[in-house]
Amino acid sequence: MIRVVLFDLDGTLLPMDQDEFMKAYMGTMAEKLVPHGYEPNKLAPAVWSGVKAMVMNDGSYSNEEAFWNTFCGIVGEKARADAPIFEDYYKNEFQTVKNSCGYDEKAKQIVLKLKEKGYRVVLATNPLFPSIATESRIRWAGLEPSDFELFTTYENYHYCKPNQKYYLEILEKLDVSPEECMMVGNDVTEDMMTKELGMQVFLLTGSLINKENKDISQYPNGGFEELLAYIEAHM
Repeated sequence: MIRVVLFDLDGTLLPMDQDEFMKAYMGTMAEKLVPHGYEPNKLAPAVWSGVKAMVMNDGSYSNEEAFWNTFCGIVGEKARADAPIFEDYYKNEFQTVKNSCGYDEKAKQIVLKLKEKGYRVVLATNPLFPSIATESRIRWAGLEPSDFELFTTYENYHYCKPNQKYYLEILEKLDVSPEECMMVGNDVTEDMMTKELGMQVFLLTGSLINKENKDISQYPNGGFEELLAYIEAHM
């Protein structure tokens, strides 16, 4: 019996072209940081190295620690002292990145409908961002952080998708089994792999990511209308 519905965020509840999002994200970050002494040619590679460190995290550190240890190893330890500048970036310049994203009212409707029906709703977004950035992206989707029982950020998680341990960390916090959960996402590799854990799944195809070119007919799939029909029929 399904008790918990987990949603991905980017490309799922928040429609986006990932390349456009990252272009806007990296561009605005550079505009903010270069005047503070960060070298443009080092900044993006340092961020991506930090992201790789989080994706490869073996659980020894939080993703936040994994990122900053790697990032500062490239740009210098001054970055830790500049934490207020990074926070100011997310409060201000980062908000313009919303323009690279879409919006679909049905995302909010489905989350709220599930809550009304008594389901526990969780935001299982890859924990590569600080909480302040994830809370912003939740609001860009027309929702509030409080709409979710929990949402995953780099401060409080130790693994990333598609590592199974990322999902197991969520299940441990929720004290539920995989069989009690359904994962809704747009990335075949990162989200649909939860089926191997025993979860039910639904693949949203509006911003589909299928890097391994898998046959998606093996998963219930479609847009928000199909997801809503699937929920009504099966849950």
